[in-house]
Amino acid sequence: MTQQARAVVSREYGKPVVVETVSVDPPQRGEVMIKLAACGVCHSDLSATNGTIPFPLPVVLGHEGAGEIVAVGEGVGSFSLGDHVVSSFVSMCGKCRYCQTGRPQLCDQAAKAGYTLPDGTTRFRDAAGQPLNIFSGCGVMAEYATLHVDNVVKIDAAMPLDKAALIGCGVMTGVGAAVNTAKVEAGSATVVFGCGGVGLNAIQGCAIAGARIIVAVDTADAKLEMAKQFGATHTINAKNEENIVKALKKLTEGGADYAFECVGLGEIAAQAYGCLRKGGTAVVVGVAGPKDTTTIRTSSLTFEEKTLKGSYFGSARPQQDFPRLIGLYRSGRLKLDELITRTYSIEEAPQAFADLAEGRNARGVILF
Repeated sequence: MTQQARAVVSREYGKPVVVETVSVDPPQRGEVMIKLAACGVCHSDLSATNGTIPFPLPVVLGHEGAGEIVAVGEGVGSFSLGDHVVSSFVSMCGKCRYCQTGRPQLCDQAAKAGYTLPDGTTRFRDAAGQPLNIFSGCGVMAEYATLHVDNVVKIDAAMPLDKAALIGCGVMTGVGAAVNTAKVEAGSATVVFGCGGVGLNAIQGCAIAGARIIVAVDTADAKLEMAKQFGATHTINAKNEENIVKALKKLTEGGADYAFECVGLGEIAAQAYGCLRKGGTAVVVGVAGPKDTTTIRTSSLTFEEKTLKGSYFGSARPQQDFPRLIGLYRSGRLKLDELITRTYSIEEAPQAFADLAEGRNARGVILF
């Protein structure tokens, strides 16, 4: 049965998002329909509205959602009506080379389903009956959404859905960068550039891994104060430092073992690499613009054995990592409640995006 739903849509780059009533078609083979309870407002959604992530418009936003399955398509045996689920903006086919070698975040199917379902179609239509693209195969900033089962992870029904939604992107991306990609070792010195939603989670990922020094770097004092709550042992306002790399090397007693760029700027990626000690690893987590570049001293790769690498979706294995993160939350080791600065109704979505752009929130969450 087709559902009518309110959805957040981006129709023109650089313009505010709009809230529309759309039609959501029922699931076809291998798909499920979800009644959303919550969706995080992520910086990647903002990047889609301004063209940094060049999805073709119009697009239904949202990839950090949680809700309940209300319809199941043909051939779906792993999900049932009433199951609580979290969306995964990276599809996981389980068959390609990357899935088979334990790197499902690089799934070939996901690359083909950037703004549609894997079959190249979408279940969203606007009031004129025209199809709407969907953010990363999800489009979960809506009251209802139909997703392929490869973009859905079942969770324990006792987990609060407004907190569970955050795991679908920001938490997984940040914590995973520290725990999965960098494999931060206990007792190490770490630096995190950028204290937005992903950066705060990279900080707590370092804390969970047992880092001895965790330096948070930002240009906003309010964000640096928040970083302390998530495990930062030291903070630096980059605006107050003439040479941020030199300051960080001093603070980390000779250089960081691990540094994380969570902003999306090549210049900061170079700073993350520059502040490393010999043998250190810098991880680029932020999504930079398509023309952005990074320059490093090439000889340092050889003589200092430093590493510069990327992390996509926290090198996630969602079917394993999402439940593990929920376990960490329940044991008090992962902060989720503290991430939610403000909640919004769907009609307040334009304000939620404005607040995100102004850096007012660690995470804004739309509740349905």
